[in-house]
Amino acid sequence: MTVQDIFPAEISLGQRRGARLIDVREPAEYECGHLPGAVNIPLAKLRGNQEFGGSPVVLVCARDSRSAQAAALLLEAGHADVANLLGGTLGWMQEHRPVDFLPVEAAQSQA
Repeated sequence: MTVQDIFPAEISLGQRRGARLIDVREPAEYECGHLPGAVNIPLAKLRGNQEFGGSPVVLVCARDSRSAQAAALLLEAGHADVANLLGGTLGWMQEHRPVDFLPVEAAQSQA
């Protein structure tokens, strides 16, 4: 099993096949702007989290280093369908793609 690195243009394809967007940054970072539909689960809380089951997951952080660490953790835990967004949220924003600024609690209730 390997992590699939994906580009921002590939996010919608992942979402169409049911992938969950997981933002592994800290809540304060998440609230400063995140991908629409992304759920915040900080990297420190990701270990042992079985919330995803067998669903495909796309991991996002600021640039892509924490999400790569998160991907390795999920693969180690047996999740087979894991992708890492190259460039992270900053790369997403540099391409002038939309971001949400909802607080963590509000975003979680919409997910």
